[in-house]
Amino acid sequence: MTVRVGVIGTGIMGADHIATLHGQVTGATVTMVADLDLGRAWEEAAALPGARATDDGVALIGDPAVDAVVVASPDATHADLVVAAIAAGKPVLCEKPVAPTLPECLRVVRAEQEAVAAGGSPLVSVGFMRRFDPGYRELKAALADGACGTPLLLHCVSRGVSSAAGSTSESSVTGSAIHELDTVPWLLDAPIVEVGWHAPRSTGAVPGMQDPQLLLLRTADGALTTVEVFLNAGYGYDIRCEVVGDRGTVALTNPARVVADTERRRATGYPADWRPRFADAYRVELQAWVDAVASGRPSPLATAHDGLAASLAADAVIASMRSGGGRVVAVEPTALDPPAT
Repeated sequence: MTVRVGVIGTGIMGADHIATLHGQVTGATVTMVADLDLGRAWEEAAALPGARATDDGVALIGDPAVDAVVVASPDATHADLVVAAIAAGKPVLCEKPVAPTLPECLRVVRAEQEAVAAGGSPLVSVGFMRRFDPGYRELKAALADGACGTPLLLHCVSRGVSSAAGSTSESSVTGSAIHELDTVPWLLDAPIVEVGWHAPRSTGAVPGMQDPQLLLLRTADGALTTVEVFLNAGYGYDIRCEVVGDRGTVALTNPARVVADTERRRATGYPADWRPRFADAYRVELQAWVDAVASGRPSPLATAHDGLAASLAADAVIASMRSGGGRVVAVEPTALDPPAT
């Protein structure tokens, strides 16, 4: 079976997904592209055999030529589009976050639960692609094998060249740190139970935006994690993760890159954004999703509830931020149960 995929959003992420689905994923064909900028949607569709374009994401979801949907539009549009896909009975891969606010995430989870209660299957997958990155998967396997003993501390770093237009202190959490808010409990097999937000003096690169930020996370196993989020670091895109255990440490290494030795100096380049660093992760994730859709098996990607768990932690981080920073805020696990309708 060839899965006919519709992609909503043709920005950096959407265009990258279209290219990966078309050129690197087997068993899928992109049949429709949507973007509010119809001209840009047609530019993407023109490179795909037989693909059509629209400026209406909901129309794409309902189109009979679309079997499954990728949502890569701006964060604020995610919840409405994912709920529409659930209503249409179509599998949907939503880029992180599920939604930028906790109430919207709860709405998505409720919609899926109601559809399942009515006899349907879970349809929502969330694009936490680090779960498919070879480095993170090897790190998780090493932890499971006891390579460093019992994990005590994690140190995570997420740095970028410059923040996207319109970035805020809050969107740094919901749009960037959200990866660590999913990855850390996934690595440790333990939910986040407490968070705290801290900040040094800001770079001032974006007026009104605190950058960098430092998050402290405590998971249910007692491990403590530091997360540095620095979106305007300038020098390159740089992701790090080290786990300190009671018998040693394990850590990610940067993917192999060219090293230049000239004028008595050694230099290594950094990518300008996340795409080169996580190209393999996106490819493997999309292939796993397409394979699951084609076979009717459950998706191996992060679920709507995983997305909600990350949103709960993000909401607590923002609460600590808005209190002036430093305050420890509990992440209540009971909030994972959506309220009754």
